Amino acid sequence: MKVKTAIIPAAGWGTRFLPATKAVPKELLPILDKPALQYVVEEAAEAGIEEIIIVIGPNKKAIQAHFTRNSELETVLMHKNLTDATGELDDLLARINLRFVIQEQALGLGHAIACARPLIGGEPFAVMLGDMVGDSRWNATRQLIDAYNELERPIVAVESVPWSEIEKFGIVEGIRVGRRLMEIQSLVEKPAPPAPSNYAMMGRYILEPAIFDILEATPPGRNGEIQLTDSLQTLAGQERIYAYETEGKFYDVGDKLGYLKATVEKSLQHAKLKEEFAQYLFNMDAGLIKSLTREELNSDDEHFSYGSCRVSGIPFSQRTGGGRA
Repeated sequence: MKVKTAIIPAAGWGTRFLPATKAVPKELLPILDKPALQYVVEEAAEAGIEEIIIVIGPNKKAIQAHFTRNSELETVLMHKNLTDATGELDDLLARINLRFVIQEQALGLGHAIACARPLIGGEPFAVMLGDMVGDSRWNATRQLIDAYNELERPIVAVESVPWSEIEKFGIVEGIRVGRRLMEIQSLVEKPAPPAPSNYAMMGRYILEPAIFDILEATPPGRNGEIQLTDSLQTLAGQERIYAYETEGKFYDVGDKLGYLKATVEKSLQHAKLKEEFAQYLFNMDAGLIKSLTREELNSDDEHFSYGSCRVSGIPFSQRTGGGRA
């Protein structure tokens, strides 16, 4: 069955980037001339996704505004002969059907996904985290869809990470069944050492509607939130699910260092900037660079209490420890 819908959760507070994210959603922080979230939406469209559901919080209406045509701005750009300024975004919006779901309270990734249930139906769907930007030269979602079409089983994208960074990610343990493929045996969210492996989930999933019943039955886990990882652990006990080591790389742009890496590498891929920027980096004072120490980033997780969500203005209830979404 064709994967043609993607859920993009983008409802978190972005506390690691305060005060910058007090009024601006972290997903709209720019990487060069595009917000981070636009890269994720572009990846979905290029993977053949036709409908995208973005889950936002009540305080994130700016995301909806970014992906909505603005006639006043278009008039100004037309008079200034600058219509190309938004041409790429306009073309993107013409290729996809975009819908928004309001998650009334930020109660975890699993809860955000459950909020989109009324719009999914009975088909498999992608989940793409709004603060994980992939390298556009390798479309990770397309790779996952291709693998799903062969396996017809839920599958998640993974990447090996340094052991020192495993506490930042959901980690999977599995049995290697192919060059890039593992059958998942267990999953754990941001484990303290010792972890079962250093294969980290990279914010790309192909799931089936059966996950929704599991999400609704999953009690709050780490930090009192409904964790997708916990639900996938339950699913792994019921059926075979897989991890796929995608080609390419990801940038966690909800993390300061990840955001900087994404900005530098996207700059080095930019047709108009790459040569001049590369020369700038080459000419940087080597002594200054050697004197710098790597910033130890604050990765404190957000903490929220339980609540409800709203789809297209229609509220539906949620109850702790196994309620209906």
